[in-house]
Amino acid sequence: MHQAKLIDSLTYPETAKTHKILFGIALIAGLISLAGLFTDTKQFFFSYLTSFVFIASIGLGCLFFVMIHYITRSEYGVTLRRIPETYSSNMLYVGLLFIPILFGMQYLYPWTDQALLAKDQLIADKTPYLNTTFFIIRNVIYFGIWSFLGYRLYTNATNLDKTGDLSLDAAQRKVSAPGLFIFGFTTAFASFDWMMSLDPAWFSTMFGVYLFAMSFQVFFAVTILTVLYLRSKQLLTNTITNAHMRDISLLFFGFTVFYAYIAFGQYFLIYYANFPKSILWYYNRFDGGYDTMAWLLLFGKFVVPFILMLPAKAKTNMKIVGSMSVLIIALHFVEIYWIVMPTLHKGTAVFHWLDITLLISLSAVFLGLFFSKFRSNNMVSNNDPRLQASLSKH
Repeated sequence: MHQAKLIDSLTYPETAKTHKILFGIALIAGLISLAGLFTDTKQFFFSYLTSFVFIASIGLGCLFFVMIHYITRSEYGVTLRRIPETYSSNMLYVGLLFIPILFGMQYLYPWTDQALLAKDQLIADKTPYLNTTFFIIRNVIYFGIWSFLGYRLYTNATNLDKTGDLSLDAAQRKVSAPGLFIFGFTTAFASFDWMMSLDPAWFSTMFGVYLFAMSFQVFFAVTILTVLYLRSKQLLTNTITNAHMRDISLLFFGFTVFYAYIAFGQYFLIYYANFPKSILWYYNRFDGGYDTMAWLLLFGKFVVPFILMLPAKAKTNMKIVGSMSVLIIALHFVEIYWIVMPTLHKGTAVFHWLDITLLISLSAVFLGLFFSKFRSNNMVSNNDPRLQASLSKH
């Protein structure tokens, strides 16, 4: 039987300065943003939280894909798996970026205000869960687990590249199986802590799944754009084939539908139940400019991608898939903004320059960490036992 061979270079060019450029951009944008910390402290922390959730959700989507890939022993994704492996291996650094939020809790979360707790019994009843100490402990646990999973899966994979020890592939499944179970719980509770508790009187049992659906949809968009960037640099052009891109585009399309189902399902159930405190959360997000964002999310994150990517040929058209990836990433940020900002700016959507500078700074750090690590190991797992099957895919 003919065996496909790796003919591309597997190393990211040592001369590439991508990570240094990104870290430079992050530093400049971060220094500019510091001015906002002193001139408009509350806005700074809300803008920071929005950008933080944006990058953290991408990392979580990548981590979920890697674990699913190992558990199912998937073949199609072997050639491009190193991309999400590298993104998710940096969750420890994402956790360090969470630290500023701990210093801004009194500006972000109403349940830290003792005067409010004295007046609002509903929120006061939630203090066994919503209190500063437990909040910090929970987030240390979240990032400890995610960092361990991301680091272990990445190091096992890169050690397999170097040694060819197939027991490391089996170890990946042993990490991923319980890891997925724990991932589900920690991601759900993180969504409650980071965003749902901004409005502590409101709750949704679907909110954890909502964040997961957002994260997994944007993961596909980020991975596709990363592959297209590498192709533009003439990297992995024969290793990540059109067949691989067709499969990842098909999953991108499928989870766009899944995202729409979850997002609409949460809205519909709350609308149908018609509980005043539940309805108020959506009411605040369908008024004063936020309604425009809501319609933009409906059409931009579902209707347009669904229509354009529905034909089979569209999934191999990288202009269409790439354009939809850019759209989804942009609207992913808009959606997080739409969730977070009405707590600060009720009734009127207000865009602030900090929203942009902090987005640039944190995104540049996230991408800089990726390229810094991506160049240190093979871009494809060359000793993976399913590599030949993946290379032969057509």
